[in-house]
Amino acid sequence: MTETEPSADLAGEQPLTVRPRRARVVAGCVAVLLVVVFAVVAVLLRAPDGEKSSTGVYFRPSDQVAMLGLGVLLAVGALLFTRPRVRADATGIEVRNIFTTQRFAWTDVLYLSFPDGAAWARLELPDDEYISVMAVQAADREHAVQAMRSLRGLHRKATEA
Repeated sequence: MTETEPSADLAGEQPLTVRPRRARVVAGCVAVLLVVVFAVVAVLLRAPDGEKSSTGVYFRPSDQVAMLGLGVLLAVGALLFTRPRVRADATGIEVRNIFTTQRFAWTDVLYLSFPDGAAWARLELPDDEYISVMAVQAADREHAVQAMRSLRGLHRKATEA
């Protein structure tokens, strides 16, 4: 079963898992770039021994380590954008966004939508509430279309009975 294909018989099958593609690639590249840039700055930060920098500030090895640490922290922040995931099966759907994870039974979901101009899909819930599904992103184009078809198919099968 591929990443966005529902199973023919949902009982006992692996859950459907959907993750964004482009966001993961971009976040990974940005994280690597941040670490490299901050590492270069950390190496170049210290003036040669015995020389004063043009600003009159003395940079120490601890400043270099702090600069590298800052780059690593920013890279970890960029990698948070690789977290979104949707896992769906016959009983419900689990939506993991950047900071939160929520699980809903299919009976609690009215429908899945992808509003015009929206960056990602959303679950429409009762009382005019909705949950953003950051794992299904417009930037992924055909991957997002296939994911929405698969998720809607699971929702339809689960709510028909």
